[in-house]
Amino acid sequence: MIDEGTVEKFKASLGGELIQPNDAGYDDARKVWNAMIDKRPALIARCSGTADVITAVNFAREHDLLLSVRGGGHNIAGSALCDDGLTIDLSGMKGLHVDLRTRTVRAQPGCRLGDLDRETQIFGLAVPAGIVTDTGIAGLTLGGGFGYLTRRYGYTCDNLLSADVVTADGSFLKASEKENSDLFWGLRGGGGNFGIVTSFEYQAYPVGPQVTAGMVIHPMAKAREVVGFFREFSATAPEELCCVLILRMAPPAPFLPEEVHGKPIVAIAVCHSGSIEDGERAVRPLKEFGNPVADIITPKPFAVHQTLFDVAMAPGRHYYWKSHYLPEFSGAAGNLLMGHAAKISSPHSSILVFQLGGALARFGETDTPAGNRDAAYVLNVAASWEDPTHTDEQIAWARGCWSDMQQFSTGGVNVNFLTGEEGDERVRAAYGAANYERLVELKNKYDPQNVFRLNQNIPPSV
Repeated sequence: MIDEGTVEKFKASLGGELIQPNDAGYDDARKVWNAMIDKRPALIARCSGTADVITAVNFAREHDLLLSVRGGGHNIAGSALCDDGLTIDLSGMKGLHVDLRTRTVRAQPGCRLGDLDRETQIFGLAVPAGIVTDTGIAGLTLGGGFGYLTRRYGYTCDNLLSADVVTADGSFLKASEKENSDLFWGLRGGGGNFGIVTSFEYQAYPVGPQVTAGMVIHPMAKAREVVGFFREFSATAPEELCCVLILRMAPPAPFLPEEVHGKPIVAIAVCHSGSIEDGERAVRPLKEFGNPVADIITPKPFAVHQTLFDVAMAPGRHYYWKSHYLPEFSGAAGNLLMGHAAKISSPHSSILVFQLGGALARFGETDTPAGNRDAAYVLNVAASWEDPTHTDEQIAWARGCWSDMQQFSTGGVNVNFLTGEEGDERVRAAYGAANYERLVELKNKYDPQNVFRLNQNIPPSV
């Protein structure tokens, strides 16, 4: 136990705020997106800048405190928090600058995707990132990161140009292709295993501001036809077009007829990031297929489309995910998913099949730790519920679907979709043998004491 005087000195050394269990704002400070996570840090250092991060890392190391790092707090496993240790909270570090000359973006780790989209889209630019605006850029990038622009421009980490990093010994390093290139390699998919990034530099691209995007929704009774159409339509989609299959109960959305609310549906969401003319041409077969109960595909601001899944992934619910990478989306896989979709009992749970491919194949499997570039789709079985008494039922549904779908998997998994109990074998599957061994070597060099271990951990071998 650290004595009160030592804690007070630490508090005085920070430019930001130090929050303790008896403070009025403590319970709010320890809330994260996933309500399943209920951890109680002994100290929460809400950092105002890099100096605070260095001070906090040194304090945790010198006093042998368990250390966690919070950016957006959106990670499914809840690794942003720890029990009885120190949480380094970066949520207040939200500086963001767009350089129009180089089309680059410099962003601090407290920024969320909504912040990034707002600042870039005003200039008709975008950084390839995720699909929920509440997601923090830090965890997304360090775990790889995919979204509607991935098929055109690669993972988020493929578009990272440099990073400022505080390492386990309190050092401040610049990581890029030219400086500390080994660390830079590890940051692009290796999670938070090697340090705390205090600034990210990204490549941005001309996108929008208007894109052709939205989704079509059909009743679940038409699932077999819609799933078959999705399989064929996505297989021939140009790189500018990304498709997402969604199976769930219909939410009480204003664009859906009231008689559909609460009923099982199957939807296909799309985003075409090229010209409006090309986009309308590309989505025409989808809009002309069948008799949907709703069609909201239209030219719209990219930043608006990025909010499409925000309500479905709202903070404060209980979440449990299971995921696979798929080499293809076969008819047998589709049939199996339809069977599990029929067992959905929560109005918030869903099955999503997100299209990959395209630009990912232009990167080598070992160019970054974020591998699995041969995958054509990523499956996310996303259980979500409000009543904690339903936890066992919802987890069992997600695990059952995931287990049955394993026969169709590449064997890989997205590291950002791993929950807290999946273990070393699944972490290895996220990287592959060659990348994993290289990551262990980096861990030995930059964090041999495993100070940064509350993550999808890569333990040092030393």
